[in-house]
Amino acid sequence: MTFECVSNEPRITASAVGALLLSSLAICGCATSNSGTFAIDARAEAPASTSSVYLPVQDLPPKRAVPALTADERLKLEKELIAARDRQAAPAAQKGPVAR
Repeated sequence: MTFECVSNEPRITASAVGALLLSSLAICGCATSNSGTFAIDARAEAPASTSSVYLPVQDLPPKRAVPALTADERLKLEKELIAARDRQAAPAAQKGPVAR
């Protein structure tokens, strides 16, 4: 089978035919539907899920009857954290600023 171009510019003709073919395939792909309904109805056709993979952020836990930490425990924890920060900051201050 031979293909003869009647145009003086076969590159333009071949690229025009290719562009026309690709655009027609793209348009035909948009027009077809497997389910016979519109894509907008896809959510309505989906089965209802009883469980979600996301945490229920609207459901807050009940208020605690007893606080997690007493005032003395909180003060002790704050002092321990401050001491740990100071221990870690001392060696870093001796090394000097980080060169970039």
